Amino acid sequence: MDLVSMSTLGELKNSGYKTRSIKNELRENLICALQKGENPFNGIIGYEETVIPDIQTAILSRHNIILLGLRGQAKTKIARLLINLLDEYIPIVKGSDLNEDPFHPISKVTHELIKNEGDGTKIEWLHRSERYAEKLATPDVSVADLIGDVDPIKAAALKLPYSDERVIHFGLIPRSHRSIFVINELPDLQARIQVALFNILQENDIQIRGFKVRLPLDIQFVFTANPEDYTNRGSIVTPLKDRIDSQILTHYPKSIQVSRSITEQEARSSEDQKTLVLIHDLLKDLIEQIAFEARQSEYIDAKSGVSARLTISAYENLVSTAERRAIINKEAGTFARVSDLYGVIPSITGKIELVYEGEQEGPSKVAHILISKALRDTFAEYFPTPDKLKKAQDTNIYQEITNWFNKGNFVDILNNLNEKEYELTLNKVPGLSDIVKKYFPKTDKKNHLLLMEFVLHGLTEYSLLSKFRMETGVQFKDMLSSMFTMSSEDENDESDNDTDFYR
Repeated sequence: MDLVSMSTLGELKNSGYKTRSIKNELRENLICALQKGENPFNGIIGYEETVIPDIQTAILSRHNIILLGLRGQAKTKIARLLINLLDEYIPIVKGSDLNEDPFHPISKVTHELIKNEGDGTKIEWLHRSERYAEKLATPDVSVADLIGDVDPIKAAALKLPYSDERVIHFGLIPRSHRSIFVINELPDLQARIQVALFNILQENDIQIRGFKVRLPLDIQFVFTANPEDYTNRGSIVTPLKDRIDSQILTHYPKSIQVSRSITEQEARSSEDQKTLVLIHDLLKDLIEQIAFEARQSEYIDAKSGVSARLTISAYENLVSTAERRAIINKEAGTFARVSDLYGVIPSITGKIELVYEGEQEGPSKVAHILISKALRDTFAEYFPTPDKLKKAQDTNIYQEITNWFNKGNFVDILNNLNEKEYELTLNKVPGLSDIVKKYFPKTDKKNHLLLMEFVLHGLTEYSLLSKFRMETGVQFKDMLSSMFTMSSEDENDESDNDTDFYR
């Protein structure tokens, strides 16, 4: 007989079904998954040798868990994936507010129901997707929200005195009996609310306005938090931290490749965008490098962190910037350009917390600095840097390009240039195409043009050219004329503060 077709306690008894605590359930299902080589944490990238083994150890130890880490380190996603280790269905007493086990009822009401109904007690089956509860800790969360309170309406309707247990309205935690319960950002929970969790974690007691109700709650607790010394919003009270069995530290991706994999998995690009816009690996690397630069920047608060959401949003904006240009130019397809990176600035400015020096510069200027540093570091992986050529006493392969600019020539890469205009603009620069052919002889036409533009950006980062950021795009010039232009701009008090030079 199919288990989920059973509808009474008697049928459940006759089937030989045995219940397990949720921690044993998670433990035994994890053992089965490990034996079969299955991954219950599918979609978590970069934690295979660090965080995931620690979580598995905690589950095998039947521990409550706290995940400590900076923003955007997949803490909540890991917690939500724990439901993959639950049984698909479990039986509960029908109508029970607390998901009560028919063999082990915990409330007075259900005890009386089973006593009266016996084997005829109705049961129903709860799917694992319904056995997960999550609460974001905010200063307005109350004990009533988490644990419960006296319900005067229930007391009046049932004509019961306040001393009767049945007038209690149970909160989220009791209602998560036999489930996974997650509290996100635990330090934000007021200290007095954290204290209310002590007995639940240790003795399974809950106290509600003078009631001392002994409820053997069966809950897998998972907490998430920034490390205590990294937050000024609050802290975890020491006795509560002592009652949480396993503390697991998360981290940001340790390599560009891992970071790229996360971004490509999480970025939300429509099928139309994927068909219309091509993204070269160079640009994918640059997006990730921006985040790596941000995590090391003197302008950004390291204690706050730089979320993986920055690169995800930046990638989406990069695609959309190229898509917008293709739509305006009525092109059936396009490819993202290096200059499209300036279209991701809104994804950066909203996701970084600046220290005092960064506030002085301003978020937009800091975003430009991060892009510049990413370009400089990535350029060295594709082309020989001028510094390297000089050190090795090799021929300056960029001499023909810089000589052309030194004659007063300039190049405007405008935001809305169509592909033909983009190609003509880049091909004006003598020697630029030859350098790309030398180092990337097998690349196709579109990627060839992208790398040509990249060379110009790279030369500005090594002070061989200057780059002038305009509202309509970027302009490349020689260094000397840009210095004179910058001096005249500095003398003009009404000059646009958002216009910067990059040298």
